[in-house]
Amino acid sequence: MIEEYADLHRPVFTPDLLITALDRSADRPALNLGDVVLTGAEMRGAISRFQQALASVGIGQGSSVAMLSKNRPEVLISMGATMVAGCRNSALNPMGSLADHLYITSDAEIETLIFDPDHFEERAAELQAQIPTLKNLFSLGPSSVGTDILALAEQFTEQRLVAAPVSAEDTSSMVYTGGTTGKPKGVMGSFRSGAALTQIQMAEWQWPDQPRFLICTPLSHAGAAFFVPTLLRGGCLYVLPYFEPGLVLETIEKHRINATMLVPTMIYLLLDHPDFDTRDLSSLETLFYGASAMSPARLQEGIERLGQVFFQFYGQSECGMTISVLRKEEHLADDPERLASCGRPVPWLDVRLLDDDLREVPQGELGEICVRGPLVMKGYWNKPDETADALRGGWLHTGDVARADKHGFLTIVDRKKDMIVTGGFNVFPREIEDAISSHPAVASVAVVGVPDQKWGEAVKACVVLRDGRTVTAEELIEQVRAAKGSVHAPKSVDFLDSLPLTPLGKLDKKTLRASYR
Repeated sequence: MIEEYADLHRPVFTPDLLITALDRSADRPALNLGDVVLTGAEMRGAISRFQQALASVGIGQGSSVAMLSKNRPEVLISMGATMVAGCRNSALNPMGSLADHLYITSDAEIETLIFDPDHFEERAAELQAQIPTLKNLFSLGPSSVGTDILALAEQFTEQRLVAAPVSAEDTSSMVYTGGTTGKPKGVMGSFRSGAALTQIQMAEWQWPDQPRFLICTPLSHAGAAFFVPTLLRGGCLYVLPYFEPGLVLETIEKHRINATMLVPTMIYLLLDHPDFDTRDLSSLETLFYGASAMSPARLQEGIERLGQVFFQFYGQSECGMTISVLRKEEHLADDPERLASCGRPVPWLDVRLLDDDLREVPQGELGEICVRGPLVMKGYWNKPDETADALRGGWLHTGDVARADKHGFLTIVDRKKDMIVTGGFNVFPREIEDAISSHPAVASVAVVGVPDQKWGEAVKACVVLRDGRTVTAEELIEQVRAAKGSVHAPKSVDFLDSLPLTPLGKLDKKTLRASYR
């Protein structure tokens, strides 16, 4: 009797949702990338053949697979095939170094690498030569290294897609953290957490009808998280090979793009681009943004120039993308405090602000954002001590310090690890950055603590100015002093041509701090 009803209450997982999304989009465009336009049916057939090709060489449920490619249609085909097959997937950033790729491939014990031979043939060979677990190399096209998986796939005929019989706690993905405090950690995502992310996106995010969704970030990373929701909403994904602000503006106008996802740095570059005011951007209904904090002053500028289209999502690798959201109508252009908020927790999770003793802090006081619920990771790969610390007390500890207002909106003050201790006082860089970025001459800013014999750490502001604008260091220091007090006022200001960014476009404070040590 128990076996007979074993699957009676089995939920659907992301592979099931992908199959449904492709079926719903069978007769309409699902992917537009360069000169390639594929319907849902064409993608479904390609995924079926790709999956059969992998199965023919023994790759299936539980296999560890990594992808290394720039944006091209076969990335989504490959990812779809390995997802349906129940593989454990990892992505190697196409802008990452050899050392980065060696570390992740080795640490994750990757057995199969699928790579773009046009750009990464040499890198694939280097990885295979140095990683003992890496047994299979598959190239997305002809290559002198490994097997042409596309040619192999063409030997098969399309079969009905059937998702592997995975369980909720099987590992579906291994995403590596940025490594801002030591070596990157492999975050184990489960089929449970993957399904929860899609369900929360569908329920809580503000999607246009029939999205024409623009992706200009790597498909193998955040970009792919928008594929299934876009198709389920009856839309099509438009993919650029890379982010270039002029090309993004041109594409929005040309294809009447009504939704996209950008990190704040990308938004700043769009706002400052000379084509911004000459392109027709009126089709844009929702601009999803996240991954790092956005300057309230620049967000206010964006609302004034683009309208009420901004939708913020806040999450992290350990609890993917959507712990809280700030909806479009909640972006109050005349309220800087609201624009500094990361929104309210989604109702599908238990989110609280806790002190170091796991007690909930009173409203308005600082506490760490802690989370329970189906979106939370399984743990860190082969790191039991770090896992126990991150999940101590039965909560995911995000490391983000925040306060809540009387309406439940959270404002992140900063990362715990980014806090500066100067002269015995605790200072959070985010508050200083918001004060500086409100100056009309400032395009972007990052604040870090640097070693100082007198203060222990001294507050340093690194500022990028807008073209044609000027401001003195003394003016910015005084602006912070007036807004936050003398303890927060930077001891020095450096004017830079640009700030260091991670391969995904996020501010890289680790590199910035290292340059002053």
